[in-house]
Amino acid sequence: MNTTAQTVALKDLASASADPLGMPAAQDRSAVLEELILKDPGNFRVLTGDRPTGRLHLGHYFGTLHNRVRLQNLGVEMYVIIADYQVLTDRHVADNLTGHVEELVLDYLAIGVDPARSTIFTHSAVPALNQLLLPFLSLVSVAELERNPTVKDEIAHSRQSTVSGLMFTYPAHQAADILFCKANLVPVGKDQLPHLELTRTIARRFNDRYSASSAVFPRPDALLSNAPLLLGTDGGKMSKSRGNAITLAADADETARLIKGARTDSERHIAYDPVGRPEVSSLLLLAALCQNRTPEQVASDIGSAGAAALKKTVTEAVNEYLAPIRARRNQYADDRAYLREILREGNERANAVADRTLAEVRAAMNSHY
Repeated sequence: MNTTAQTVALKDLASASADPLGMPAAQDRSAVLEELILKDPGNFRVLTGDRPTGRLHLGHYFGTLHNRVRLQNLGVEMYVIIADYQVLTDRHVADNLTGHVEELVLDYLAIGVDPARSTIFTHSAVPALNQLLLPFLSLVSVAELERNPTVKDEIAHSRQSTVSGLMFTYPAHQAADILFCKANLVPVGKDQLPHLELTRTIARRFNDRYSASSAVFPRPDALLSNAPLLLGTDGGKMSKSRGNAITLAADADETARLIKGARTDSERHIAYDPVGRPEVSSLLLLAALCQNRTPEQVASDIGSAGAAALKKTVTEAVNEYLAPIRARRNQYADDRAYLREILREGNERANAVADRTLAEVRAAMNSHY
């Protein structure tokens, strides 16, 4: 990453970045960032990733996964974290953790993440990353952690009667994930903006307190996704934990069964109306995304043929779109040793970066003995 060029390219954003990441400001910056990425993708380093709590689904794919591949293919430096430690934030044990980690790697490979160009690694395998958590927690107040809306949502949907103290450190954990590799760009949805704002706050406070003359950490920018929200088959938010998602690993028959059971409404004429008919509109949107068309075009083709025709159209569109992804996934699934080799190499690269960053942090804090 060309740091000098990056500083010049992003200097016009710096003054705007001093303000909280409100939606209008974040949207404006994202538009400028997209232009800068196309001009010189090598100036950017991205941190993104997932918690290994189950297989990834179509909501993940159209929301974030395909954008990772796009950025990778443009030449952006990409770090993809499998946040296995963070599984423990909202549950007592990380069930089948090894299996879930391997499933994530399979999903990444299937959609086109290239381990030669993107560093895929696990949170727990990078000790220096986790050592950043303690100084980072000293830079934020309990009130700042408590009022984070994503933490509140996770607690509300937790399957436990109580949650551990680790839940409240979740935003600081994410800050360590982002800053250990000095990522300057984080693709997020609008619901993740509060997390990124706290990361930016931690970076600023660390620099101000320990390294005012030469900043250790960048203040990463949000690259907002324009991906629309896909509902689950029950009409709620598509989620691994709610059993309403179509996973990338689902075969054609399972996909057909899930879509057949999807909630619609009693109106026979099919129309795209996200506010008035959210379930029907989500299905139209899913078909449109798979066919590279608009939801209105899909609805026009179906007309008054009813929900059965809608579900048939969606099933065919999804199965056709996912066919090559499924084929690649099945191919890689037969070689589990290759999956572990990808993680081993990714962990080595991430550890080298994290060790360098931690050395800088210790020097800045005068604790480099």
